[in-house]
This record gives sequence, structure tokens and C-alpha cells, in this order.
Amino acid sequence: MAWRETGKMDERLKFVAACLEGEETMTDLCAQYSVSRRIGYKWLDRYKRYGAAGLEDISRAPLLHGRATAQDLVERIVAVKEAHLLWGPKKIIAWLRGKHPGEAWPAASTAGEILKRHGLVKGRRRARWKASGNGPWPEACEPNAVWTADHKGWFRTGDGKRCEPLTVMDAKSRYMLAVEAVSSTSESEAWPVFERLFEEFGLPERLRSDNGAPFASAGVTGLTPLALRFVKLGIGLERITPGKPQQNGKHERFHLTLLPLAQKPQPDRRRQQTAFEDFRHEYNEERPHEALQQTPPAAHYAKSPRAMPRQVPQPDYPSEATVRRVRHNGEIKWGGTFIYISQTLAGEQVAIEEADSGEWTVRIYAHPLGVIDTRRMELRRRSILPLKGQNPAAQITPEL
Repeated sequence: MAWRETGKMDERLKFVAACLEGEETMTDLCAQYSVSRRIGYKWLDRYKRYGAAGLEDISRAPLLHGRATAQDLVERIVAVKEAHLLWGPKKIIAWLRGKHPGEAWPAASTAGEILKRHGLVKGRRRARWKASGNGPWPEACEPNAVWTADHKGWFRTGDGKRCEPLTVMDAKSRYMLAVEAVSSTSESEAWPVFERLFEEFGLPERLRSDNGAPFASAGVTGLTPLALRFVKLGIGLERITPGKPQQNGKHERFHLTLLPLAQKPQPDRRRQQTAFEDFRHEYNEERPHEALQQTPPAAHYAKSPRAMPRQVPQPDYPSEATVRRVRHNGEIKWGGTFIYISQTLAGEQVAIEEADSGEWTVRIYAHPLGVIDTRRMELRRRSILPLKGQNPAAQITPEL
């Protein structure tokens, strides 16, 4: 239509008024106002039916188009969101399709618009995770190949007590083994959690952590009492590079998911643990996971075939190794002098072996501790290489 852009309603009113005066033919008026006769008759008819309001533009969008989501589906989408406030549209649609496969559920993008209209979606800035190598470790190819563990930042419960959640996850299946409301990063609180997990789920091949308490220390060996317990059970240690949390990215991403619970703490530690357990159950059993093709972690996890032993096995060092017991002050005697190893290992037996390079390596069980610097007669770190006849996966321990 060729109405002038300025004063469009005025032009239409003038056209209709001229038509009603009857002094000019419709053909002449349409030519004068640069519109077709079809448009001219349309505006005249609309004026006769509705008055001046009939000359306003009317939206061409259908009131109900064929792609509109049925109201009952909209209500069920909203209901799931209200029951699971931490779920996004992808998880909601995946969950509904799993529960009710016969329904014509909309795309996740449509569900997102529905939730937005109901005020149930807030915009957020997405964390920008930089691409990074996942450490010098073999990828987890099956459940229990790698467990990851970390302490989430602490907060206070309603009674003012400190809560520093300890979280443990299976790297392959994303199954949350524990979300524990402990009050510190001490070994005395962490070990009972791991002991319970080992008895319930069995032993992992390797355990990945950061370099903080209670998993690692600043000494040459980096061992803490908790890490020593893992070594004795035949669990390989993986430690991320300091300042590189993205090397444990799956676990860090889980902490973002857990964050809303920390922002709304419970009145006390007991009820905080109940909230954590409810969250863990939903996360494992119901919440669809995008990296798992929108299925929950429980569908991919199975217990480890490596059962927790009744007694900790003794180290089995080869006959050619020199075995030394670590003294109460953390030293061993070797080469006619004393060399400091670690006070954490006081009373433990370590093996000294000559590597192919001619270096003297020190280990406890299958875990490398370092290399003896024969010039300074001290233990130093080294880039760890597998010992002869040893499993490389059990040996890998990046430098602290």
C-alpha cells in the first residue's frame, strides 16, 4: 500500500471522506491517493463497519497458530521448573520426554521462552572456560577409573557454624558419590567420608584433587596423612597444576550447580546435610545431564570391582630394591648420611631403586616420592616416569 508514511491515519480518513462525498469516482480517488481499487474498497468497508477505529493497522499474526504449545504442556513445563528451580529448559524437556515419551513436547528453546514468560528464567553470564589440557593423565574410560574430590568454598549455616562441603565425583559417569557437610579441610573429617565411600562403592584406580589440604602438602613428596592412606590402598594420585582449576573442570562445574544451596544455608549442619542428600539424589537419579545425552548419572555408574580390603596390604618391594624405614623425624639413612624424606612417612618403609638413567628413585608402595640428589644428598622432585614392571596409570603424579 502506498499511503504516505507521515499521517497515515489522516490520509485514510481523507480518502474515506472523499469517497462518502461522492464527487469523484473510486478509480480517480485511488489514483489520487496511489492505492489500488481493492485497498480503497477495503478501507471504505472497514470504516462503514467499525468507524475510524477500523482504519487502524491490525496485526497479521494468527491468534493461535499451528505451532503453539498446548496449554496443558505449558503448565507441566512450568510445574517441573517450579519443582526443580536449578534445572534449565534442556533438562526439563529431556526429563519430560523420558517420563512421557508419547507427548509432543516442544524444543528446549521454546520451553525457555515459556519459562521466560512466566518469570522463571533469569539471564546470567556464562563462565568462560578456557581450553586446557586435562593434565598429563589417561582419560577415565570407565566408572571408577578416576574419582575427583574437592572442598567447595565455605559458608556458615544459620547457627553460625562453618560448613566446608567435601564433594567426591566419579569422573566418567559424573555420579556424585558424596556431598558432605564437614566443618573443615582436616584429614580427621575427610577420611571417615572416604572410608565410607570405599566400603560402599569400592576403590577407584586414581583420585584427582587440587594441591590444598587435606589432599596435598607443600613438601617435596606432597604427601599428607590422607594421601598416604590412598597410596597404601593402591590408589594413584593425580594433582592438578596449582592455579589451574580447569584441569578438574567437571568438578568445578558441579560446584557452580551446587552454589545455590550454599547461598541459602540451612539452620544447622544436620539439616544442611539433609539438603545435600536430597540434592545428590536428584542430581544422580533424576536430573538429565547434557554431557550424558540428557540422561542422569545413575544410568552410567556401577560400583568398583576393587573392594575395600579388611587390612591394609604391606608394600611388596623387589629383592633388588634397598628398603629403608623412615625415622620419626622423617629421615632415612643412605650412603652413610641422613636424607630427609617426609615426616608424614615416619615409621613407613620406602624403596630406593636405580632407574635406567642411573638416578636413585625413592617410592612408597607404587607411589614415586622423588630422586636422591647424590651431590647434595637430598630428595628432590623429578618428572615421574614409570618404574620397570609398574603400571603407568598407578605411577602418574604431576609435580606440585
